[in-house]
Amino acid sequence: MPDFDEIMKLAQNAQNELQKAQDNLDSIEVEGSSGGGMVSVRATAKGRILSVAIDDSLLQPSEKGMLEDLIAAAFNDAKAKADTAAAGEMQKMQSSLPLPPGFKLPF
Repeated sequence: MPDFDEIMKLAQNAQNELQKAQDNLDSIEVEGSSGGGMVSVRATAKGRILSVAIDDSLLQPSEKGMLEDLIAAAFNDAKAKADTAAAGEMQKMQSSLPLPPGFKLPF
């Protein structure tokens, strides 16, 4: 069984790796879209919205309700993709750590 100092080093290493993975999430970009690409949202895997693009054909007063729905759908699509990217990064980080069998990090 590892001694206390080794356990503390493992914990510190896990904390450092987790911080690196979380910092990396802001550099991973995903794009969500709706309406066949008429509305798109670019975001980071951390969930920060980078841009929103709206097709000119939707900028009609009569299309306001549909445009609002498409924007919400594009945000939700980008959020789902960001969550998937974040989970993948966390999995990579966790698999690189020499953790004891059955030990799980809190995420």
